[in-house]
Amino acid sequence: MEALGYIRVSTEEQAKEGVSLAAQEARLRAYCTAAGLTLVEIMRDEGVSASKPLDKRPAGMALMRALARKQARHVVVVTLDRMFRSTVDCLSKVETWDRAGIGLHLVDHGGQSIATATAVGRMFLTMLAGFAEMERKLNGERTAAALRHKKGQRQAYSPTPYGFDREGDGLVVNATEQTIIEQVQQWHRQGSSLHQIAARLTAAGVPTKRGGQWHACTVRYLLRNELYGEVA
Repeated sequence: MEALGYIRVSTEEQAKEGVSLAAQEARLRAYCTAAGLTLVEIMRDEGVSASKPLDKRPAGMALMRALARKQARHVVVVTLDRMFRSTVDCLSKVETWDRAGIGLHLVDHGGQSIATATAVGRMFLTMLAGFAEMERKLNGERTAAALRHKKGQRQAYSPTPYGFDREGDGLVVNATEQTIIEQVQQWHRQGSSLHQIAARLTAAGVPTKRGGQWHACTVRYLLRNELYGEVA
């Protein structure tokens, strides 16, 4: 009945009530005591986004190694989104664990605990994984829509884009930088590559917004940002 616990917070969440590492740990310990599980170790990912696959996170990798060494037959996590956001990542990992005789325990989903050792538990897990991924994608769509609105209204967003300066909550045109953007667009229409344009700007001593050197990715940003009136 040995179990490994997993807890995670992203940077933005660390100050919020209810998702701190200490709060998650306390709930895992209480659950294991009630379920008769011996908590061998708790793996902690601090400041790690759920969008990163489990086996690409520091503590997530440690968890996978410990399970491969058969240190435990149970994995305990407070809620599914602490461990997974991708449906594929979730179901593939759980299927692998199931074949190895390892069960996943979700401590609290609407006041109920879920264990994948049962058919009903697996069904609920599949549904929860789908909803978790949908939530992540919806958040991304809302963020993108808000950013498009701000760009369309010439409102400030971080970081301040090249070609503009920030005044309060708005963006005002920087004439010097706008001239550089027009030149970049012209070079691109004439067939210059991103690397060639970056090299020409750097050689001419043209500063970037932050004063560094130009790179192909910086030039690509200028060509693809709808703020500049020409999308390449």
